[in-house]
Amino acid sequence: MTTVPLAGTGTGTGTGTGGPEQDEDAAPSLLPTLPGRAYTDPEIFRAEQERIFESLWFCAVRAGDLDRPGAFRTVQIGRENVLVTRNRRGGIRAFLNVCRHRGARLCTQESGEVRRNLQCPYHAWTYDLDGKLIAAPNLTSMPDVDRGAYGLRGLHVREWLGYVWVCVAEEPPSFEETVLRDVAERLGDAGVIGHYRPEQLALGRRVTYDVRANWKLIIENFMECYHCATIHPELTEVLPEFADGFAAQFYVGHGPEFAESAEGFTVDGGAGFGRLPEVPEAHDRRYYAITVRPQVFVNLVPDHVILHRMFPLSHERTVVECDWLYAPEVVASGADLSRSVELFHRVNTQDFEACERTQPAMDSRVYGDGGVLVPSEHHIGEFHAWVTGRLDTPP
Repeated sequence: MTTVPLAGTGTGTGTGTGGPEQDEDAAPSLLPTLPGRAYTDPEIFRAEQERIFESLWFCAVRAGDLDRPGAFRTVQIGRENVLVTRNRRGGIRAFLNVCRHRGARLCTQESGEVRRNLQCPYHAWTYDLDGKLIAAPNLTSMPDVDRGAYGLRGLHVREWLGYVWVCVAEEPPSFEETVLRDVAERLGDAGVIGHYRPEQLALGRRVTYDVRANWKLIIENFMECYHCATIHPELTEVLPEFADGFAAQFYVGHGPEFAESAEGFTVDGGAGFGRLPEVPEAHDRRYYAITVRPQVFVNLVPDHVILHRMFPLSHERTVVECDWLYAPEVVASGADLSRSVELFHRVNTQDFEACERTQPAMDSRVYGDGGVLVPSEHHIGEFHAWVTGRLDTPP
């Protein structure tokens, strides 16, 4: 595939007509964004599927969703539909969801459970939960067929934070130099997230959002808070720092503090469920937001964790699955989670509506060369450079 250039023309680097003169060495107030076609061109999206989603570690499934051998989920990773399941020994396996006979999709449901084997609904080729071909009509009359050679195409898997991360690439990149580095660059130390023990938490609520917007708009929105005072009244009541457009993710190790009047991270500022056992006092009453490229947001608060997984399906459609995770005893008790969940559900709804308002304008001639980033959004430029660099990398 040829290189897909994304750089804008730089039309938005000045301070505006009639503005004060700046020192030549001073950073400009306005920086250019990606051009509009970066969000609307199907060919660019196809390149992103190949160079980003199919090349990097992708957070696919919560491990707890696969609670017994034979349980499975299917997810879209780039252009590939991926089947994630648990084998008879309890191990996690991931395969391309493609029968090796004629290419039919093996599992047609998003989730389910098989008793012993995976069977293609087209011609009944049958595979065990480790992907080995074990049966097919008339297979015994074809002794030259190597059953091992015609097993399902396995993929690289890694469990972390209680989720199954899958890499479609033949040779996966270092997990430490990609996923863990993103966490370390935000928190100062990737080990900090371990205090929250997401892998030991229970799923309290899951909401799936179907967003009519390009995946990059969603990431850009999550990375900045210039918009918070405008569209997030509930969030800024709990986190007053955000009312000033403070970009939490821009500062390594910093977590905005709760308002004095807020007892917990809830829609009305009322009490939550008590600090998770290993969260240190220094992290109490603070919120941390982490972007893990290419498609995960992690939100840490003292009593729960919120994790978003994005599934980009087209240049203008992204499905986002959001999990709220709590201490197991909180979920088992039947506690009312609604005030806790409602705060970030409103934030999600507000954010995604903003992204959907933005998507149509990406095709406008006024956005042909892109828009601009103000100083509190400048770190988004690093994300743009990362995307551009990935697309410039040969497959």
